Amino acid sequence: MQEIFIYEDNEGNRIVTLLDNGKVVEKYDEKVDQNRLEGNIYLGRVENVLLGMQAAFVDIGEEKNTFIHIKDIIPKMSNETGNKLEKLSKHDIKNYIKVGMPILVQVKRDSTNKKGARVSTHITLPGRFIVLIPDSEFVTISQKIEDQNEKERLVKLIKNNLPKNFGAIIRTSAINKNGNLIIQDLEKLINQWSKIKELEQECLVKHTEPVLLYKNSGIVSKILVDFIDRDLSRIVTNSENIYLYIKEILKNTSNEEKTKLELKQNEDILDIYNIRSQLEKSENRKIWLNCGGFITIDKTEALTAIDVNSGKYVGTKTLEQTVFTVNKEATVEIARQLRLRDIGGIIVIDYIDMETEEDKQKIKDLLEENLKKDRSKTQVLGFTALNLLEMTRKHICSND
Repeated sequence: MQEIFIYEDNEGNRIVTLLDNGKVVEKYDEKVDQNRLEGNIYLGRVENVLLGMQAAFVDIGEEKNTFIHIKDIIPKMSNETGNKLEKLSKHDIKNYIKVGMPILVQVKRDSTNKKGARVSTHITLPGRFIVLIPDSEFVTISQKIEDQNEKERLVKLIKNNLPKNFGAIIRTSAINKNGNLIIQDLEKLINQWSKIKELEQECLVKHTEPVLLYKNSGIVSKILVDFIDRDLSRIVTNSENIYLYIKEILKNTSNEEKTKLELKQNEDILDIYNIRSQLEKSENRKIWLNCGGFITIDKTEALTAIDVNSGKYVGTKTLEQTVFTVNKEATVEIARQLRLRDIGGIIVIDYIDMETEEDKQKIKDLLEENLKKDRSKTQVLGFTALNLLEMTRKHICSND
């Protein structure tokens, strides 16, 4: 059973949590008046080009200039790997952009206290069932859609209705959905892109300074779009404004009767399911397992290191069985923590050493199985020669 809890305090802090059978699996913090840039589309201006870095700074009208790299400027070479495998040395950034020129970009990663936002010319517009990719010819499908017949149906449907010079990602929420609903979503996104391009042309004619052309819809709207078609059973909030906003959204879907919407203004909704306690534990470096073992999570600039320890667990049979029991329980918890903490990038897991390749494979399979619940893209590479398991995960803000 999946539920969403949206809590707002008197100081304008908003906490959005997704629960699966009473356990918090995703959490997002947001200031009600926060100027969140990720997902925004701007007509910017190139401020300066860094030839030695194959990169540039782009003014989008915000406090800090944004950063763009050559791989986010040249066309994507593959629908599977993008430009990851492309030899960037054969491209020269000065052949693509120059100082002072206007450039259409989308914020892919928000700014921090130290750095400006990261932007790209590879624009994406997310909808309920489709992510539209203008100026592309690729049609790809969520890895979480495994049924081959359904894959073929969806790909054929999109290709038959996609205009030239448009690509698309078919989202997990499209599984078993009526073709007309999916086409309506696609047409809505195409119209949205047309309006963005029209506004861009108007600004170019007027030589307008850097300008915002499209604004992201915020955490609440994003999580609703992502989950409204995924057997969401209940939404609870203590904010009347949020309640009315969601009620209007549910009216425009077929899920109004299936998803129960509740307003609890006079209750601390974070006490339900001990959500507050769960959130506090999610900040801890050490996470205890039911068996008595524990894991530790340490983030660095380059990667996230996760260590598995037997702790208080001594087992009842052989050492091999004791090790496997701790590693198995740790694997389920690691998959949950990655999602809950929205850990992205390179992740290295130091399991308790296992003697057999069979046990290692079982742990790898178990991790992959539990990561299927994660709507973000993950890749489990396997164990290294040092018995460390390597994997990667995209931040949840990315489209699935």
